[in-house]
Amino acid sequence: MKQRKHKAFDYESPFSKEKRLDNDLEDSKKIDFVSKWKRNSKRSRKAKGAMPMRTLIIVLVLLLICMYLLEKKYM
Repeated sequence: MKQRKHKAFDYESPFSKEKRLDNDLEDSKKIDFVSKWKRNSKRSRKAKGAMPMRTLIIVLVLLLICMYLLEKKYM
């Protein structure tokens, strides 16, 4: 017995072409956004903080000293 070949259903509605074009445009916009994001992220690798670590430590030590002095004065 000879097996029959399965028939394929190749119908496309006229609206499917429009959807495909819209999806292609959206995909290209997404790819463009991703490429711009990667390009900009390569420029600024190191993010700077508001203040250097040394300054923050000095401020913390001075704050602790002030708290200690105020506690001694008012106790």
